[in-house]
Parts: sequence; C-alpha cells; structure tokens
Amino acid sequence: MTREREMVPEAEFRSYYGQPVIKPPVWHEPHMPTYLYLGGLSGASSVMGAAARLSGYGRLARTAGVTAALGATAGAVFLVAELGRPERFLNMLRVFKPTSPMSMGSWILAVHSGLTAVAAASEVAGARPVSRPAVARPAFRVTGARPASRPAARPVSRVAGYLPSAVAAVLPLAGGAASLIAGVATGPLMATYTAVLLADTAVPAWHEAHRELPFMFAGSALASAGAAGMLATPRAEAGPARAVAVLGAAVETAAGAVLERRLGLAGEPYHQGKAGRRMRAARVLTAGGGLLATVAGRSRALTALSGLALTAGSLLVRFGVLEAGRASAADPKYTVVPQRRRLAAGEPASLPPPARTWP
Repeated sequence: MTREREMVPEAEFRSYYGQPVIKPPVWHEPHMPTYLYLGGLSGASSVMGAAARLSGYGRLARTAGVTAALGATAGAVFLVAELGRPERFLNMLRVFKPTSPMSMGSWILAVHSGLTAVAAASEVAGARPVSRPAVARPAFRVTGARPASRPAARPVSRVAGYLPSAVAAVLPLAGGAASLIAGVATGPLMATYTAVLLADTAVPAWHEAHRELPFMFAGSALASAGAAGMLATPRAEAGPARAVAVLGAAVETAAGAVLERRLGLAGEPYHQGKAGRRMRAARVLTAGGGLLATVAGRSRALTALSGLALTAGSLLVRFGVLEAGRASAADPKYTVVPQRRRLAAGEPASLPPPARTWP
C-alpha cells in the first residue's frame, strides 16, 4: 500500500458546499412544456396532413392542416408568454445562426407558422383542389341521353365566396405548396428541434440524453398528432391517424426506456420525485392509448379514450422532462460525478455540444 493511500483516502463526492453547480432552468409552467407539446403537435400534424393529401384522405388532410395551424399559433402565444413581451420573440429573429438551436428554432417556428396558416386558410376556404374531381350535375335533363359529367374547377365554400377573386385564384396553389413544404421540411424540424434545444444546455438530465430526446419528442409528437386526427376525423377516414398514433406511442415508449437505462446516474431524475411520477403516468397513458388505438376504429368511445390518453401522455412527457432537468440541475452530483468519470477515463470533462447535429 502506498504512502498516499494511507494519508489521503479516495475522495467521494457528497456535495458542492450544499449549492448547485449550475443554474436551474428558469422556464415556467405551464408555458414552456405546453409550447413544447403544441410545437410537436403542429409539426407532426403537418407531416400527416401532407401524406393524407397525397394519398387521397381529404377529411384527414383538412383536419391535420387546421390542427397544425392552430398548434403553431397557440404555441407561439405560449412562447411569447414565456418570454414576457412579444418584442423579445421578434428580437430573436434578428439573428440567423445555423449552429444555434435557439436561433434556428425561432426561424423554424416563424416559417412553419406562416406555412401552416396559408395551408389552413386554403383548407377552410375549400379552394384547394381535391384528389377526386367533383362532378357537376345539371338541374334537369334536356334529353333522354345520359348527361356528360364535367369536373368542377374547384370546390368553393361559403368562405371562399367572401374572398377577393385574386386571392381565391391564388389560394389553391399557395395552399398546396405551403402544405407540401410544411409537411416535408418545417414539420419534422418543428417536431424535434425543441429536443435539440434542451440537449444543448448544461442541464445534465437533458445534455446526457441528447441521443434519445429527439426520438422521444418525435414519437410523442406523432402520438399527439394521431390522437388529434382520430378525435376530429370520421372513423371511416381516420385509419391513417390511428396508425400514426400507434407508431408514435411505440417510438416514444422505446426511446424513453432506452434513455432511462443508458443514462445511469444522470437518468435518475427521470424516475424519481415529481419528474418520476409524471414520466410514469405519461408512460402508462401513452402505452394504454397506443394499445387502444389499434382497436379504436370499432367504436367512438374507444376512439375518445385512446385520443385523450395519448394527448395527456404527450403533455405529461414535456412536463416530466422539464422537471427532470430542474432536479438534475439542483443536485450537484449529477454535474460533478459524470465529469469526474469522464476525466478518469481520459475523456473531456464535458460532452461535445449536440447542437452541431440536427435530427
């Protein structure tokens, strides 16, 4: 036994003078977790809406398009409430920095909100072309011959009748293009960028989970979008929404299980205290809602139960993740112990920032 071991026993970390090493997140409830939920709902709904439109599910596409616009708008309201003043959000748009999740997230939200608003306006006005052309029927037959059917130029609703002719003429093309761009480009980013935003902080429970959080948030967003589609679309046309809900519930559950198992010490806040209770409740609701979604097409009651359970589970995931971050920041062992282990293994004390890699 060496002289050093006799005089100085191996130190065991217990506390950092009773104080946290890093500042805890200052985000508020319910503003920030609700914004995270609504952003995911909007992004996944736009993806589902574009896919439904291309595959001929007109009612589901309309529901998803309106849900995406409402989610983005309500999410922006909650974000402004979190920031305190509207001009603070506008100031965030003054900088365009691709390596900053905060800067990119602000621009993604702004562009996505505009695209979904145009697409939803087109859907509500009924001015978008449908996959199956409508057939104009004559008021009466002039002869005994079968009347020739002709497709209508576009289905026009009462809302479209109040629009200027120039707007009504441009709205179908603008709405179609906006729906496609939102579904392919901004929607997936909207559903996952908030996970990158959390992982780019020094909060141990978020930073250490940078591999799993995007998948968890993406699965949760799909589950919530599928739930909204199930609840607001006739059952005969809600089959794709139920499939999306089942897929999202499976991805969210699997990512959550991998996260808690891989993180080890840093994953403790996800299954302890208030955060643990929220995450367990979210897991039960999401798994139960996903299982019910497989048989929800049989009755409205099952559809309602499944949709509400998935919605509550998706919301609770965001509240649980936020609380886990607070708990890990308040206890210095979640910051100091992993750093010492990395240094003992010859690695840098801090993990490389995950913001360089977008999901």
